[in-house]
Amino acid sequence: MRKRVAALVMAMVITAGTMAGCSSKLDDHEIVVKMGEMEITADIANFYARYQQSVYETYYGLSEDTWKMELEDGKDYETSIKDDILTSLETLYVLDAHKDEYDVEVTADEQARIKEASEAFVEANGDSELAAVSGNVSTVERVLELMTIQNKMYEVMVADVDTEVSDEEAAQKKMEYVSFSFTTTDEDGNSVELTEDELAALKKEAEDFDELVQLEEDFNTYATEQGYSPLEATFDAESTTPAAQLVEAADALGEGEYTGVIETDTAYYVAKVVSLLDRDATDTKKESIVQERKDTQYQELVDQWIADADPVVYDNVWKKIGFLKQGVTIKDTTAEEEETTGDAAEEEAADNAAAEDDETTDENAE
Repeated sequence: MRKRVAALVMAMVITAGTMAGCSSKLDDHEIVVKMGEMEITADIANFYARYQQSVYETYYGLSEDTWKMELEDGKDYETSIKDDILTSLETLYVLDAHKDEYDVEVTADEQARIKEASEAFVEANGDSELAAVSGNVSTVERVLELMTIQNKMYEVMVADVDTEVSDEEAAQKKMEYVSFSFTTTDEDGNSVELTEDELAALKKEAEDFDELVQLEEDFNTYATEQGYSPLEATFDAESTTPAAQLVEAADALGEGEYTGVIETDTAYYVAKVVSLLDRDATDTKKESIVQERKDTQYQELVDQWIADADPVVYDNVWKKIGFLKQGVTIKDTTAEEEETTGDAAEEEAADNAAAEDDETTDENAE
């Protein structure tokens, strides 16, 4: 999202709901967070929070009812997301504060694109919508600058991470398997649990399949011929899919060996280990391990910098930026622009075709 944010902001039109019922008016110059000499003002916090809110409401369908929903930790969804947003804001500011240590800067070309995106955003929105999200040019520019710096800082902060991963460390095995589910589907499409007698018959079916498939050379071919839908899965000792019990059994086997019938809470499984090192899955795992190393190094540095900055949050200001009485969604104009471009192209093609017809008619007349 960080890499695409400027393009998104340039293309989007904010549709902001009314502020009805909001008791406190936000002053853009109020301080939301103070970290040493750094101050996160309300305008920056509001625009950044509203942009994140618009993504949740537009692309994930969140609504006022969702924001009120209580989570397991006792917080409602709004509070949980706002906590994450606050941490993200603190991250943006500490990265900005440390950018000189890594020779990171926003180039003139990048600044020009940021300015263009900011002006396009302001031009595309009405005064009331802009007021609701603190969407003036300077605020939007500052947020885009901070996000550009964050993107650059990540790259340099993880540049020295070890990218070497051995096959042994990343090894992914591969199994072929058939599952015998404990549920079936009735005529109305509802899921129905099998009876005890049906479960006993299913277990016998799985045992028979296990006995006979081991006599065949190809697991998948035999399973398909018997009317089953064989599947494949790559795994290591920490995998939990398709089922933890199945993975545990398969992980103890050699290549070409069978698990026998494995019972879980939802199904019986029969599997064959077909590879102790699947090349594609292992290479993908290597990439995942390297990415995890990078993310860990980056996050540890960020966490330390935030702790050193000792942030003080002014809750009386931060609570004014609420999602319940101020809905924000995105109207992405990109599709409209593409449609307009497409219509223009069709019109041009039609004009060209008409011109060609006229030329043909003239030639025939001659």
